[in-house]
Amino acid sequence: MHAQGGEPRSIAEQSRFSETSRYPDVFAFLDALAKRTPRVRLETFGNSEEGRALPLLVLGNPPAMPTQERLPVVLVMANIHAGEVEGKEALLHLARRLTLGDLQPLLPSAVWLFAPIYNADGNERISVENRTEQNGPISGVGIRENVNGLDLNRDFMKLESAEARALVALMNRWDPDVVVDLHTTNGSYHGYHLTYAPGLNPNTDERISAFARERLLPAVRQAMASRHQFRIYDYGNFAHADALDAELDGFPAADTRRKAWRTFDGRPRFGTNYVGLRNRLSILSEAYSYLDFERRVKVTEAFVEEIVRFVSANAATIRALTRRADTEWARRAATSEQAIAFDLQPLPTPVDVLVGAVTTKPNPVSGKRMRVMVESEATPTKMTVYDRFVATTTRRVPREYVVRSSSAAVLNSVEGVLRTHGIVVERVTTPSRRVVDAFVVDEVEHARQPFQGHRETTVTGQFERREDEIPADSLVVRTNQPRGRLAFYLLEPESNDGLTTWNVFDAELAAGKAHPVLKVF
Repeated sequence: MHAQGGEPRSIAEQSRFSETSRYPDVFAFLDALAKRTPRVRLETFGNSEEGRALPLLVLGNPPAMPTQERLPVVLVMANIHAGEVEGKEALLHLARRLTLGDLQPLLPSAVWLFAPIYNADGNERISVENRTEQNGPISGVGIRENVNGLDLNRDFMKLESAEARALVALMNRWDPDVVVDLHTTNGSYHGYHLTYAPGLNPNTDERISAFARERLLPAVRQAMASRHQFRIYDYGNFAHADALDAELDGFPAADTRRKAWRTFDGRPRFGTNYVGLRNRLSILSEAYSYLDFERRVKVTEAFVEEIVRFVSANAATIRALTRRADTEWARRAATSEQAIAFDLQPLPTPVDVLVGAVTTKPNPVSGKRMRVMVESEATPTKMTVYDRFVATTTRRVPREYVVRSSSAAVLNSVEGVLRTHGIVVERVTTPSRRVVDAFVVDEVEHARQPFQGHRETTVTGQFERREDEIPADSLVVRTNQPRGRLAFYLLEPESNDGLTTWNVFDAELAAGKAHPVLKVF
């Protein structure tokens, strides 16, 4: 939809989709929109590593404040990977439509928060040498990582980047009921214009998972086909059913081996999985990389539009759902079990998945070959679909975790990360002896290859119940709080994405020693 009557227009629109917005362009658009209508409040929610203010658009009639008793809050974020730029442009267009255009009737039904340029520093590294096989914009895009080389969509647990800490602080302040994260694919030649996923971690509240899978996403998928004529499906990539770790572009006609479509990772280092552990709905959007840039912007805009429509029609249900998830967890936390390991699970019967085709054409600016979706070629192909994770190993949730360490630096680091996540932490003031479950380490392993600047740590061992000394200054974290699921994942010694994983306790881990995190039942 193109703006009329002096309304702001994005750089994508102005350039006929040959360019994407730079950081000053985004602020100029948002500032112009805020000056046109009182339905917009332009804020910032933190700064990037290079000091760029991260914009947040609050939309409403009038825009709400986070302390107000309110309707459901929806946060839509884009550009976490700054080479994946259509979400940034789509949010600018949607903000204009919600406040000045055809979507204004939906505005009062929720609080709408748009963060269009999360990886602001990466966005400013625009070059035609980035993501050269992507089908535009031909004038180049930014880089995947932030300025320190961190993938921000792997930083939601350890919170090492300024950007991730700012975003989680925003979530703590506004407590969004729904979070939508906008991306572009990097994988198989499928036949969809966009793919999507709910939160995939199996520790997500069952009702929230079921609502996303059985109500929200099917309704959006149907509307995308009927209202917009776009094909969308659950996110995945092709593989052979007997070798799921070998990703394939597509399937040659003569290939008779069993075919599979498999989703990505369930760990909460990924943003949409992280949001699930906060008892909230989350949706991943992946526009198809080989669809041309203008169509990628339009399909992303349409996808978010249909989420907006669904939330508007189900506002009270969504608000009640997330609040009930908090209440139910607080009531039964210490009687539950949560996963520390999980595996992909297939749907019970094979499903038709659209296999696509691509051609290539030169980028007229760089001369590099871009891959181009052949939209008319989308062949239904029966295959096994792996679209969810199930727990393979669980542990009991304690009433409390106690973090005991002789190192003030370790205690301060743990407390800082937990508090940044919005988890309530207490300090022990008086030493005592308590009955605890201590995890006695048998073996400590470190990953051979570094990832995000870490060699990830895993421990094996067993729990022993015993009476033990709890010194003053130890940390106590109760699990019957709204972020209790997240506290479990961060503190459980065997967690596959916790503080142990990210080397916080490395100096205190050795065979025969108790892990610094104790459990109290």
